[in-house]
Amino acid sequence: MSASCQVDFYILADPAASADRLACHLALKAWEAGHRIVVYSGSEEEVRRLDELMWDHPPGRFIPHGTASDNAGSPVRIAVIDDDIDDGRDLVINMTSQALPEPSRFRRLLEIVPADSARRSASRIK
Repeated sequence: MSASCQVDFYILADPAASADRLACHLALKAWEAGHRIVVYSGSEEEVRRLDELMWDHPPGRFIPHGTASDNAGSPVRIAVIDDDIDDGRDLVINMTSQALPEPSRFRRLLEIVPADSARRSASRIK
């Protein structure tokens, strides 16, 4: 837990770009750098979709992960933003349009901002 949190924004300029694939890429890079990561998504359906994707994306790689409900020890956890993940995670990837409660709990916050103009506007309200 740190007093401040570095925030980075990843803006998807192309509506065809996949926020899920970007989240996988960012999680893989962060894990390789030694971080313990939580990826917040907007629904249980999105959690399941990311769980499946992390088994084989990027191709030929595996991201050691689990969901909030099934695997507390994995380096990457996937959860909905309402799940209380407080087990030494230092980096969060926020895929939701909701503001992260108490971002100072983490050293880094990676915000994925969608290309869709309505969702992008919602993310600016944070």
